[in-house]
Amino acid sequence: MEQIRFEQLCSAVDANRGLIFDAHDYIWAHAESGYKEWETSAYLEKGFEALGYELHRAGDIPGFYADWDTGRPGPAILVIGEMDSLIIPQHPAARQTGCVHACGHHAQSAALLGLAAALQTPCVRDGLCGRVRLMAVPAEELVDLEFREELRQKGVIRYYGGKQEFLRRGYMDGCDMAFMVHTSYGEGSFEFPNSGDDGCLIKTVQFIGKATHAGIAPHLGVNALLAAELSVSAMNALRETFIEEDHARLQLAGITGDSVSCRLEMKIRAATIERLRNINARVNRAIAGATASVGAQVVISDRAGYMPLDNDRALGEVFCEAATLLDPAHPLSMGDEWSAGCTDMGDVSLLIPAIHPYCMGAAGRAHTDAYYIESVEKACVTSAKAQLVTLQLLLENGAEKAKHVIRSKKMTFASKEAFFAQLDGMMYDREAIALNGDGSVTLKF
Repeated sequence: MEQIRFEQLCSAVDANRGLIFDAHDYIWAHAESGYKEWETSAYLEKGFEALGYELHRAGDIPGFYADWDTGRPGPAILVIGEMDSLIIPQHPAARQTGCVHACGHHAQSAALLGLAAALQTPCVRDGLCGRVRLMAVPAEELVDLEFREELRQKGVIRYYGGKQEFLRRGYMDGCDMAFMVHTSYGEGSFEFPNSGDDGCLIKTVQFIGKATHAGIAPHLGVNALLAAELSVSAMNALRETFIEEDHARLQLAGITGDSVSCRLEMKIRAATIERLRNINARVNRAIAGATASVGAQVVISDRAGYMPLDNDRALGEVFCEAATLLDPAHPLSMGDEWSAGCTDMGDVSLLIPAIHPYCMGAAGRAHTDAYYIESVEKACVTSAKAQLVTLQLLLENGAEKAKHVIRSKKMTFASKEAFFAQLDGMMYDREAIALNGDGSVTLKF
């Protein structure tokens, strides 16, 4: 890229620094958890419309997208910004709701607005072809799941993740590739350590016992809490069978209730869909067997979490080129590490080439009460510049690099329908055992 062109792009972002900083401050102060980001979405919508964009709103859930067209045919690139917060009541900046942006999604949203503004600078279209879809999405953090299940039961959503839901609704149809830049912390300006992330599945297990007088007739009762305790022990016995390549995690979120009825919540994480399904089947068997051993009943409810992230190598190399132009003192290359974290960007990556790199600017470990944005300049302004330069590299010269990304990728799923059939197959509510009249027990897993 010519130096004069690079400087033009950076200047287009710098001209909107005030807009970016204001968005950062507002969204930080108005943190909202998934599918409740109405204030955040309204703020961004107003900003986009003031820039001249025509919005396509989700309507019954927060979020929207807007298209920017060069006027010349070419690939379509999706750029995503996340809007939701975590719920950490002990964070010093938490709202009364407990919501706080302890993962930096507010910085993503501010950078997305800054990118939208920079794209409206007349010179930015010069020499480019194709179009860009800018998308503000809700609900990436897997929190407040009871609320999401309520929305699912009402038919408002089908999936817990905002990107999954936007995929289902067709908002990403026609896009050839996607990227988003997450906020992180460390030296330099960018990092891209991971080739991918785990997928996850969400489990809710309801144990049903039988009431009795614990002192006078304990033999007539069935203790649901003991069934839960034995189930946890049985699941823990599986851990030594996990192989390193699984990158498996059994994450117990908690047990609530009493001896008559109690509820266990957990997540299962693994590196591939196959391993996720395999480990989940073994966990279900462990729960069913442990519960049957004390004569309790159990209902297992599984919900698809997020699918494994497959960072596209060809697209990642283009982002690394852009990042290195912005910070030549810290050349960026895409790493081969694996993360046991998960994101619904993984779902996107199984249908179109996608990447999930990081931009510095935060301090304190994410998802804790010590997290905050130390440098808005890095987290938001530099991020917007990296995204704009990446778009330039992809869409210049007849979109040569974007077309290379498309040609070189073999997708995991051939169609959106096949993908959602896989997700739907992971979701059910099922009694795990049958207590037969002759005293025998049938395991349904």
